[in-house]
Amino acid sequence: MNKSLFKIHSWAALFAFIPLLVICITGSLLVFKHEIDSLLMHDKVRVEPQAQRAPLNALLETINHQQPNYEAVGWVLFQDDARADVVYVMEKGTSEWSYLLLNPYTNTLLSTPVPHDHYFTDWLLELHYTFLLHDVGLLITSVFSIALLLLGLTGFILYRKFWKNFFTLRWNARMVVYFSDMHKMVGIVSAPVLVILAFTGGWWNIAAYLHEIEEHSDGHEHHVMQERLYNDTLSLDALVAEAEQSVDGCTATYLSLPWEPQANITVWGEVPTGNILASQYNSTTTFDAQTGEKLSSYDIREAGLGARIIDTYTSLHYGDFAGLFSRIIWAVLGASPLILSITGITLWFKRRKQRARAKLKRQQARQAIPAG
Repeated sequence: MNKSLFKIHSWAALFAFIPLLVICITGSLLVFKHEIDSLLMHDKVRVEPQAQRAPLNALLETINHQQPNYEAVGWVLFQDDARADVVYVMEKGTSEWSYLLLNPYTNTLLSTPVPHDHYFTDWLLELHYTFLLHDVGLLITSVFSIALLLLGLTGFILYRKFWKNFFTLRWNARMVVYFSDMHKMVGIVSAPVLVILAFTGGWWNIAAYLHEIEEHSDGHEHHVMQERLYNDTLSLDALVAEAEQSVDGCTATYLSLPWEPQANITVWGEVPTGNILASQYNSTTTFDAQTGEKLSSYDIREAGLGARIIDTYTSLHYGDFAGLFSRIIWAVLGASPLILSITGITLWFKRRKQRARAKLKRQQARQAIPAG
């Protein structure tokens, strides 16, 4: 069994090591996406908190007035009071999403609408999820996520007994022995996190790709935004307030506005569950886009076990469940394939050379045997 697992582990690594390096290194950087953004464009993503935010209705009116060729379709409401709001918009005459940044206290636009890969960390995020290949990239990264999952599981099984000598690194041994120890040690430590990252990332990408196929397999194109798809006399502030009252303890975190004719208005929120792995989007309240009538509410606390497990994927993938400490751990272990690739490829070449030398010796030995 171990021999078969070793072959699977080796060939999966050779097949996927370069793409996995891209995925894992970009992912480790993106753990600190906002911190990087704060360094590179502090004036766009950070704001000075004040006593009260401007009403959502007033903020939306500013967006509509200053960007008349765009329609708002999504609104991130961060729980960090010093973060600028992110508002997703669609340009009229297109089906493309972009976003702008907004100071919710001064009712000031901090940026014009930009594509989702415009800024450095946005480009990293697109590279991380799709290799810059859009929908096809979702499928490609899903394949490599499965490869990473295989590597983590097979490596953990192969070297499960390494715990007995976990703190032993034979510093004075030959390089191949030292690299072997290093590979096993780093692999055993990082395997649980890599398996989590591979599974959750693969889950999202496969789900997104299947959704895309389901929605557009008949050749139906994405909706081209032409006009506002909701009743603009509705009060967003009133809808958010009703959503927070409908689900006990809910704090609104995202506002979804119609981006296609059949969509409604949905307020996503976070509710206290006592589970540190619960996401910030574990409740929803949906309203009719024309009348504002409440259509449904969803509370993760009333959901089944499967839904609760899926809800943890966000925190598990981003590693933010224990604050800065868990994020640092996730960033460090998430980048471990860099060490694993160097040591693993070195060991593979060393073993390949050893097998070639052994084969040559066997051939020479056979040739040295007298005929007859």
